[in-house]
Amino acid sequence: MAVRAQFENSNDIGVFSKLTNSYCLVAIGGSENFYSVFESQLADVIPVVHTSIGGTRIIGRLTAGNRHGLLVPNTTTDQELQHLRNSLPDSVAIQRIEERLSALGNVIACNDYVALVHPDIDRETEEIIADTLKVEVFRQTIAGNVLVGSYCSLSNQGGLVHPNTSIQDQDELSSLLQIPLVAGTVNRGSDLIGAGCVVNDWSAFVGLDTSSTEISVIEKIFNLQNTKSSYVVNEMRDQLIDSMI
Repeated sequence: MAVRAQFENSNDIGVFSKLTNSYCLVAIGGSENFYSVFESQLADVIPVVHTSIGGTRIIGRLTAGNRHGLLVPNTTTDQELQHLRNSLPDSVAIQRIEERLSALGNVIACNDYVALVHPDIDRETEEIIADTLKVEVFRQTIAGNVLVGSYCSLSNQGGLVHPNTSIQDQDELSSLLQIPLVAGTVNRGSDLIGAGCVVNDWSAFVGLDTSSTEISVIEKIFNLQNTKSSYVVNEMRDQLIDSMI
């Protein structure tokens, strides 16, 4: 199910955290309450890593990642990079990117298979995204906005996009991504979906102001009803099979 949280009176929790199927990053310097929300839901399955990026706490907006990899901007210090390498699973590739559009979380939206990116991103960056995250990359806008990472949230189960996205655009994006999409809001009407919620295949975290109607839309589109236990079982089975091979 979707859980409400707040980072130091801010409901934009997607600015201060990054959630994927194999790790969760949270900004340093928040309240214990903020971390405990994530750790109570995730700690038994994936690592919850406290970190900063380039000395800042807006890690959710500066990084992009999925279960295969994590992309960080060139402002990331060597110390931060080493901390991430030590804390994340060995299977996760970490790549520092030289890119003019350095708020990677705002310009890249991805799940484990597909990434939508800002239309003006470098060709070289596009190749790095495809290689590191093991995804197909599409240059797209969402409801006319180039900041695709800010205006949508994706998992392998579904996606939530900007409320002004036309039905035609939703259909087009849905067929590109091969997942169901719905237009909606978080935090009582905010269209900054990426800033207001973080999701993976079995859990979602939303800002404290998010209404119960918004939460029910999120739970439905991301297929969150009782999926955690089945995901954990499948994940463990996959890991067992991998280790046997």
